[in-house]
Amino acid sequence: MIPSEIIYAIAVWAVPVLFAITLHEAAHGWMANKLGDPTAKALGRITLNPIRHIDPIGTVVVPLALLMLSGFIIGWAKPVPVEMRYFKQPMKDMAIVALAGPASNFIMACGWALFAVIGQMMLSPGDATATFISQMGNAGITINLILMVLNLLPIPPLDGGRVVAGVMPPTMANAFMRIEAYGLFIVIFLLVTGILGKILWPMVLFFSALIKMVFQI
Repeated sequence: MIPSEIIYAIAVWAVPVLFAITLHEAAHGWMANKLGDPTAKALGRITLNPIRHIDPIGTVVVPLALLMLSGFIIGWAKPVPVEMRYFKQPMKDMAIVALAGPASNFIMACGWALFAVIGQMMLSPGDATATFISQMGNAGITINLILMVLNLLPIPPLDGGRVVAGVMPPTMANAFMRIEAYGLFIVIFLLVTGILGKILWPMVLFFSALIKMVFQI
């Protein structure tokens, strides 16, 4: 039997994690379409419906396993296909498409902060529902900021790597993007050595404190 604490934690984190991961990909598709690439739109990937973006392993299994084992949550959705041949300035436009993902996570973090504020205003302090809403709001802030900061790391294939490539001269960008084949191994190495946490958490905590100060939560 699953302990009640884990069931409660899943209830708190499930919706924030689901939307943080899936709408990140929808934002890529939306921006690609704005810049001339209709691929994601044609596949029905520019939608707020998270079911269209779910990867069974990355969106469900991995986040649940991490939540139960460590309390640290990360995951991914099905990548939105982007065809650079539609872009007028392929590398620069791809950088803008990449940046749309982390930007959506920051917007969602602010949205979850507003959700927590509204919950606190509508319900009396100490009420179980108010506590749940507050915890869900904080979970939404945290997971979105983790994804934002993680994806902004300048390591291909993370979004930050594509942003860096977009501002480089073409020859240098092509050489830099060759790192993409090893990007996942680099991230895993940073994770297991503890370096990733030392990079991520100060920035996550900074933006979290900033958002909570603005929304007074």
